[in-house]
Amino acid sequence: MTEPLLRVRGLTKHYGPRLGCAEVSFDLDPGEVLAVVGESGSGKSTLLSLVATELAPDSGSVGYRMRDGVTRDLAALGEAERRALLRTDWGFIRQDAALGLRMAVSAGGNVGERLMGKGDRHYGRIRGTALDWLAKVEIAPDRIDDPPSRFSGGMRQRLQIARNLVTEPRLVLMDEPTSGLDVSVQARLLDLIRGLVAELGLAVVIVTHDLAVARLLSHRILVMRAGRVIETGLTDQVLDDPAEPYTQLLVSSVLAA
Repeated sequence: MTEPLLRVRGLTKHYGPRLGCAEVSFDLDPGEVLAVVGESGSGKSTLLSLVATELAPDSGSVGYRMRDGVTRDLAALGEAERRALLRTDWGFIRQDAALGLRMAVSAGGNVGERLMGKGDRHYGRIRGTALDWLAKVEIAPDRIDDPPSRFSGGMRQRLQIARNLVTEPRLVLMDEPTSGLDVSVQARLLDLIRGLVAELGLAVVIVTHDLAVARLLSHRILVMRAGRVIETGLTDQVLDDPAEPYTQLLVSSVLAA
């Protein structure tokens, strides 16, 4: 059997006396989408930050299968190795696109910067690839020299997607990527994300409080409450026949809305 792309074991994080998450473990295969769901304060964002190495765990490990086929403990990577991984083989699409973009840099520059991180220095090729990716995320080519500060919220999020996917990463982390957008913008963005994930065969960990987003995008689901995983399984199975009372409550609250 193929080794998982991502192997998370026993991740635990405390903020003083408060628990962030406890003993979280899961595997993620290439091309698989895992949704992490739960209410605010359930620990899902802490888990994503630990996986992204933005936080150091109190205990546990995150293993990643590098392109040479060797699984490495991310905590053991040197800073240069870690930064190279984050710039090229991983993507991170944040809820607030302004945190994932260079707001004073042009749209084309935001996309091209990742290509330069992989060593491309040919201006014409970089600009051409940036134009291709702007088209993929439905941004008009005549906006390539505009900074994201001139874009709407939905356009910023689409630009952030282009910036992250241009290097053909194998793993993408998403933190509430459609939260805070108008419903019509959300639907369009979700269709875009779903299409690109399938087309590129991306492995994705997506954090969301929206069970409809989890159902649309994910193969498997992980339900968190008070920092702990309380239920996990195939997405449709968990959402159609939840075993845990808390998951039942989450599902019923959506049906009643």
